[in-house]
Amino acid sequence: MKEEESMPVNLPENAFRELNEGEEYQPVMSPDKNYREVTPWSVSWGIVMTIVFSAAAAYLGLKVGQVFEAAIPIAIIAVGLSTAAKRKNALGENVIIQSIGACSGNVVAGVIFTLPALYIIPGLSANFLQIFMSSLLGGVLGILFLIPFRKYFVSDMHGKYPFPEATATTQILISGQKGGSQAKPLIFAGLIGGLYDFLLSTFGWWSEVLTTRILPFGDMIADKAKLVFKVNTGAAVLGLGYIIGLKYCLIICAGSIFVWFLLIPGFNMIWGDTMLHLNSGDVSMTVGAMTPEQIFTTYVRYIGIGGIAMAGVIGIVRSWGVIRSAVGLASKELKGQASASRVVVKRTQKDIAMKSLVVAIAITLVLILLFFYLGVIHNFVQALIAFVVVTLIAFLFTTVAANAIAIVGTNPVSGMTLMSLILASVVLVASGLSGTSGMIAALVIGGVVCTALSTAGELVTDLKIGYWLGSTPAKQQTWKFVGTLVAAATVGGVMIILNKTYGFTGENALSAPQANAMAAVIQPLMLGQGAPWLLYGVGAVLALILTWLKIPALAFALGMFIPLELNTPLVIGGLVSWYVSTRSTDKALNKARQEKGTLLASGFIAGGALMGVVSAAIRFAGFEYTCTMNETLLQSLGLVLYLALIIYLAKSSLSAKKTE
Repeated sequence: MKEEESMPVNLPENAFRELNEGEEYQPVMSPDKNYREVTPWSVSWGIVMTIVFSAAAAYLGLKVGQVFEAAIPIAIIAVGLSTAAKRKNALGENVIIQSIGACSGNVVAGVIFTLPALYIIPGLSANFLQIFMSSLLGGVLGILFLIPFRKYFVSDMHGKYPFPEATATTQILISGQKGGSQAKPLIFAGLIGGLYDFLLSTFGWWSEVLTTRILPFGDMIADKAKLVFKVNTGAAVLGLGYIIGLKYCLIICAGSIFVWFLLIPGFNMIWGDTMLHLNSGDVSMTVGAMTPEQIFTTYVRYIGIGGIAMAGVIGIVRSWGVIRSAVGLASKELKGQASASRVVVKRTQKDIAMKSLVVAIAITLVLILLFFYLGVIHNFVQALIAFVVVTLIAFLFTTVAANAIAIVGTNPVSGMTLMSLILASVVLVASGLSGTSGMIAALVIGGVVCTALSTAGELVTDLKIGYWLGSTPAKQQTWKFVGTLVAAATVGGVMIILNKTYGFTGENALSAPQANAMAAVIQPLMLGQGAPWLLYGVGAVLALILTWLKIPALAFALGMFIPLELNTPLVIGGLVSWYVSTRSTDKALNKARQEKGTLLASGFIAGGALMGVVSAAIRFAGFEYTCTMNETLLQSLGLVLYLALIIYLAKSSLSAKKTE
């Protein structure tokens, strides 16, 4: 077939809503035609993006504990490159550039959330091969386990999930296809959001987090009653809330409100004078002497982890039919019973052949077993036990990771990995592996699981982008392996360099907060001191109750685990979305306003993410700026600028005109 000379430049009307009975979604690139996708241009630029963004994300993540989503800034750069080179109909190529490059963020998260603990715990160390192999094998496993569920998440559930990050990235890629004045709202919002977040994160000229502590009364109730309210003023988080929508934002924030306004004050009221030991590490002060944040990190977040784990189990049970059908399809393919059905599959529905997928999974699992035996544990029975644990957790929680990304655009991978570490440690201790060697084994296992779940979440985002735009899934899936290989090699080298340059312990060291949390959990387990099982159990029971009440347990539990200040702005963004889409009695006008707001919110996310990379590069170069303004002034300025940002988003969205 000849390559199409031109293509539509708008997403179809039914791109973001549920399809009616008998209705089909027709992507931008026609399923019946071929387009440029995998070319020397797209592959080479995808690899360059992977290297650059892996290094930047690793530094920023280890310094502040936040890994920016690379897909959005890479999509912006891909559009810019194709425009500068005057490449016509580059949409398919830009999807592949983004697809390969986005591997950087998920592999970085898998590594830095776990493996720096090998440097943090006294007496442990890590070498390049351990870091490289755990991230590579975990990433490959995540890709392979997610592929059979592509159709379920991106097609069968079309319109049921908001896919906020995929929405933003798709809007950027389609704006590059449009060009001219049609892309102006997104570009302008990107400039505003990017400049806003850059000045905020790099120079701190106003407060990033507004808190009730700034008021004398607020400071008093935070100290006495452990009640505090916070809002992150970042443009990117506001945009994220707009795209997620009010329904899910309220459920997520309800989890936060439950924790910060009920559980934390409740802990203080009941155990204020008690030095409460719930197997969650060393406790050296009473609950009443702790700040609300300390109560959260010492006790309450473990309830959130238990909730996430149980919500994951519930999700696995509910998705069992999908899991079973995927396994059944693999079995049929291996027996050669489905060969006839592949002939009529459209280009936009072609995955890697199931027979090839099963063979690849088998090879990967063998390599993981050999890696555990020869490179980590050196005892075949214990290596086999570790292998079984990793395989089961990675396979079962793949759907949970994909589900979380589809709902909130944030993968609770650190929470799921923490639970995986605990389960793996308990099993390894029971098998006779403990102490220093047990800690190394558990953390490497955690690295494999974390990267697998992080990769699965990122891949479902990528495949949804391809579904909307009309890419070939098999091509996206195949080149994901290349991106994962490059990212694993880059992150392994960067982490060793950062450890030698800054270190992860001592003064002026990189904070690596997630890895420190993993280290704090794993040490007592491997030394026979237990885990906060009671808190996990409370979270699990809560998830069951929420499910019984027909409240999405995963979204609620995510709100319990993610800090309050990152959840409250989601509701603000969701409220703006609801407001602009309900002001008129004309449904077509409401829809036009909603869509323009989505474009502007995507610009906020894109600008914030891109400037996060720039800010990371500036910090890496050694630039540090400390703002000397009074905290009251910083908070007041932050409030004024944040309100201005909200007003801009609402008024600009309301200015949209309906299309005839």
